[in-house]
Amino acid sequence: MSNFDIRTLGKSGRQFTNWATTYSCQPELYFEPENNEEIKNIVDYAREKGKKVKVVGFGHSPSDIACTTDFMISLKRYNKVLKVDEEKSQVSVQAGCLIKDLNHNVLPAHNLAFSVQGTVDDLSAAGVISTGTHGTGTNFGIVSSYVVDLTLMKASGEIITISKEENSELFNAAVLGLGSLGVILSVTFQCEKAYRLHQRQFPSSLKNVIDNFDKHVAEADHFRFMWYPHTESVVCYSASRTKKEPAVKSSWFWDMFVGYHLLQLLLWISTFVPCLVKSINRLYFRLMCQQPIEKVARSDRVFNFNCLFKQYVTEWAIPKENTGVVLYKLKDWIEQNGFYAHFPVEVRFVRADDIYLSPCYQQDSCYINIIMYRPFNKLVDHESYWTAYESIMAEHGGRPHWAKAHKYTGLQFQKIYPKWKEFCAIREKLDPNGMFLNANLERVFDARPSPSTYV
Repeated sequence: MSNFDIRTLGKSGRQFTNWATTYSCQPELYFEPENNEEIKNIVDYAREKGKKVKVVGFGHSPSDIACTTDFMISLKRYNKVLKVDEEKSQVSVQAGCLIKDLNHNVLPAHNLAFSVQGTVDDLSAAGVISTGTHGTGTNFGIVSSYVVDLTLMKASGEIITISKEENSELFNAAVLGLGSLGVILSVTFQCEKAYRLHQRQFPSSLKNVIDNFDKHVAEADHFRFMWYPHTESVVCYSASRTKKEPAVKSSWFWDMFVGYHLLQLLLWISTFVPCLVKSINRLYFRLMCQQPIEKVARSDRVFNFNCLFKQYVTEWAIPKENTGVVLYKLKDWIEQNGFYAHFPVEVRFVRADDIYLSPCYQQDSCYINIIMYRPFNKLVDHESYWTAYESIMAEHGGRPHWAKAHKYTGLQFQKIYPKWKEFCAIREKLDPNGMFLNANLERVFDARPSPSTYV
């Protein structure tokens, strides 16, 4: 493709900003290809000019994993459903297809559903697996563990199919590849027949849940809980498959008013009077979480929920057996250092797998997610909290969530991932000149000591 053609396809001066507005970049050229030929032309041109290529999904990752100053490819127009196999309960889609569109329009029409999902579904098919997105349930793996096959365009422009039968030596690397192996073109997901979940929401205490969490997670298909810092209060969500008819208690007014507008105003005020955070945490729990609530709904309507407004967020996975000690240490740090931590600290549980870069590689895991809201997009202090959290998680066998901001580099990753060297060898074979690396991934694969502060 000529210079003129590629610049007609690509646009300059385009600003990319992630959903949380915590990271942004201005790529030299921004592309929205619609077919394989256009994607290959971009890759060929980048190879010819020595440019990096970064593929971006919906932009929900709260880190710089999607940022680049070279070429950016958005697959928002490369989003078709390729095949639905009702007999096998499988769906094949182009990489830019949003999980939201599958949930709302495609899977229900074929009586299918994902076995597990994360908090949000504004994620592309490639993005959801490339970053290790997960839900909760000790019998359920991360979303990548439900990939049947995928097609990948290498830096050379060659397209290969990867599955447990074809190019099988690449499979456990490709299903969670951080976008570093090539351009994912299509993904086939293993689903199951559509189902409803009966979810019970009930209040508890941190001590009670920690003392009994093995019982809680064993009794439900999908169990998670949220602790409210500066209190002993916890709200639990226990959901299991059911044949019951849908029944949802309406809380529209509180969700829209208390859960969003009033909360954002209160947290904005607390940026000037930080000690108010303790009262805000208690107030929100009393208004939204203190009463038991039950609902029966389609699975995705239980898995997904409102993230409210812009926020800093980070998350690591630890061996499940370390859940209690880590939460108590985090609680002690918050109290001893007088840090005003926003609610909630979310805790979820995920099954072990054999995916090379999965935070759950060969260990049943507990994910602990911390948050600091940015009311009306205002900057808030969070660095000391993040640093302490990361130190506690690392001390107890933690592995960072790939979509979230972290300070780790290859020096640390090669110690905590048994298959790190195997993954790096595959990456270097598929992309020998590092076309698909950006600043984030260069840090990830760098063997030098990590920086001491967050960007």
